[in-house]
Amino acid sequence: MAIHFAMGGAIFGKFMAESAELIAKYGLPGTEPYRGGLVDWLDKPQALNELLDLLGIRLITASNGGPGQSTEFIDPTKRDETIADHVAFCRDFLKVFGCTHFKINMGARPNGGTSAEDIKAISETVTELGKRTLEMGVTIAPHPHIWGPIERPEEVRALLDQTDPDIVSWIPDTAQLNLGGGDPVALISDYYDRLAAVHWKDSKASYRGYTGPTPSKEMHAEEILYKDLGAGGVDHPAIWKMLVERGYDGWITLDLDPPRPNEGEGTVDDKIGINHRYLVETLVVSNL
Repeated sequence: MAIHFAMGGAIFGKFMAESAELIAKYGLPGTEPYRGGLVDWLDKPQALNELLDLLGIRLITASNGGPGQSTEFIDPTKRDETIADHVAFCRDFLKVFGCTHFKINMGARPNGGTSAEDIKAISETVTELGKRTLEMGVTIAPHPHIWGPIERPEEVRALLDQTDPDIVSWIPDTAQLNLGGGDPVALISDYYDRLAAVHWKDSKASYRGYTGPTPSKEMHAEEILYKDLGAGGVDHPAIWKMLVERGYDGWITLDLDPPRPNEGEGTVDDKIGINHRYLVETLVVSNL
């Protein structure tokens, strides 16, 4: 099987040696931390690379954001700063690990929602950034996310339709697409040729086929919206079948939030174990 699984960095918060050791415990060959969780490593990427090498783990990319990096993709007056900050991180950090794509969130959602003009501006910023990273052999990969400027299915389609597939790819997240009112199976299928990688997590079964308004941050604070694989909001078996049948040979990142013990989610170790078992026992993934 050519598909490989990675563990996202959100579940750890701050990425430490113990984080990498836990990933290795479950036989996951990749990791995708957040720049904001890498503050102890930003000035010494080679040390992190050596640690991961010892554990047989590859850093496949790192999400943007965190201190000292502009993530303003709409405001044209901030465009040069945003591009320069991202280019520097790509050059000084991602390239050390041999990353071939750069996963980016696109800042906060505008008050009142995202306009057509906003999407046009994001498209222009992402394209200019993508041209610069491509010079380093790294494809830019925007990541639709609820509460971000690109969350609804029509916004996802507009961004991808307005950007050059030779420059801009994307990283869909199955639960983010679902909670944003989109059909993850259809969107991933329709833009399959643009995939840089895929993120997996689930939502409550009641969200299966959901097309309503995006759940609020307040709802997420009351009860976590992001669930373990198998919860039923997303048809992961169908997505898995599609990816296998179409010959996908890239990465799937388990992008899990930190567990909430008060909601019965246990420890980080417990949560990784639950999702690992889903892959092995339900989807019968053979290379874990």
